[in-house]
Amino acid sequence: MRFLKIITPFLLVGLLLLKVNQSEGSGKIELFNTPQKPVVRSLIDTLKYDREIKSIDTIFTNLSKIDAFNGNVLVAKGSQIVYQKSFGYAIKEKNIHLNDTSLFQLASISKVITGIATLKLYEENKLNLDSKVCDILDSFPYKDITVKHLLTHRSGLSNYTYFCPEYLSPEDKWVSNQKILDIMIEHKPKPWMAPDRKFNYCNTNYILLALIIEKISGLSYTDFLKEQIFKPIGMKHSYTALNIDSTKESITHGYTMKYGWVANDRYDGSVGDKGVYTTTYDLFLLSAALYQNKILKPETQAMAYQPYSPERKEANYGFGWRMKNMNDSEKEVFHNGWWHGYRTAFHRRLRDSVTIIVLSNRLNKSVYNTWKVFEALDGSSVNDISSIEE
Repeated sequence: MRFLKIITPFLLVGLLLLKVNQSEGSGKIELFNTPQKPVVRSLIDTLKYDREIKSIDTIFTNLSKIDAFNGNVLVAKGSQIVYQKSFGYAIKEKNIHLNDTSLFQLASISKVITGIATLKLYEENKLNLDSKVCDILDSFPYKDITVKHLLTHRSGLSNYTYFCPEYLSPEDKWVSNQKILDIMIEHKPKPWMAPDRKFNYCNTNYILLALIIEKISGLSYTDFLKEQIFKPIGMKHSYTALNIDSTKESITHGYTMKYGWVANDRYDGSVGDKGVYTTTYDLFLLSAALYQNKILKPETQAMAYQPYSPERKEANYGFGWRMKNMNDSEKEVFHNGWWHGYRTAFHRRLRDSVTIIVLSNRLNKSVYNTWKVFEALDGSSVNDISSIEE
């Protein structure tokens, strides 16, 4: 009996250490109090993934040859990069080609990052998702809208790009999140519908979430992402539209299909719904950190990947994520984007930790054909439910 009393504490410590140090593919869960860098393997095993590499390269090389794709691609299985390549121009008029460090405007993929930032505050018990927005943002005039309604696009609000022009003057060259909120407070633009009636994709929701992040954290949206997400997990080449240096060597221009330069406008001063700039590799680090539970807890991610709009039978929306194949082992969480010459796709299949990232600085719809990449990876057909949804 005395022997058991002595050995039991050591057994408990040993079991705890074993749990904490399980590998990514073991099916066990690692927990981290603060974001940490994911463990990744960037050197591609060309022998092991020869078939996949050839199949994926054929897709994008052929698209490039017929002038249907200009951008960067990264595909990974778990922590291992399987394929990474650049096609075309960063700045065509200067004959500057894309490379692995090229920066892209993520457009609506930025909502994924805003959602993660919001959920970090939730995990820290600083934010209740059922809180009313009017209790957080002073004088917000819509009394029944909650944080959860914003995350899931069930607020019923109108898109700010529709109601703002009426209240802006030619002097308003740069429209901030606060300016949008001020217009809502002063003029109370009519919502599309009552809160929680049904799904209605609306960029205003994520403008407001960025403001909530700022109000609760005491940091600017840009600084919160930098300090709480980008730096901890090693995203060294990630910025927002508010702190990116447009003269950076890795900057890209957004183009039409005919390579007409798409300039920024007044709404590039607002962030949260868009406005994050990054590389394919940095976005892969974010995906790996999620798979390895190094940025959000498993139970928080499970909430984020749940469908919250029962009226949508095939595709749905969680907390910053679109999703499809919701009720089987092929469940895919993703977001696409489209803004000022940039089209983007960030797709993740949860069962086998696949990540597909396609970023383009040209308005080519081929970016959204990620189902072809899934087929190249495993040879099975993946239903394409919303291939052109933003």
